[in-house]
Amino acid sequence: MLTCKEFLESLNDYLDDTADPSIRALIESHINSCPNCFVVYDTTKKTLQVYRGMEPMIIPEDVQSRLKAALERKMALRR
Repeated sequence: MLTCKEFLESLNDYLDDTADPSIRALIESHINSCPNCFVVYDTTKKTLQVYRGMEPMIIPEDVQSRLKAALERKMALRR
């Protein structure tokens, strides 16, 4: 049986369908018995489905510049 921490560590591989079959079985058993992890799994899965169905959007140059400047200011404050 997986712990919740082990579940979270394996979730990406499970959702990407790259997890080993034995790990997949453990994850499926865990999400069927742990309501909290089921919610994490279900929400993440649905989010990925929405994201994958979207068309890529180009961010305008001025928005990119403002975002980069804001991130640089925030990082400078952390130093």
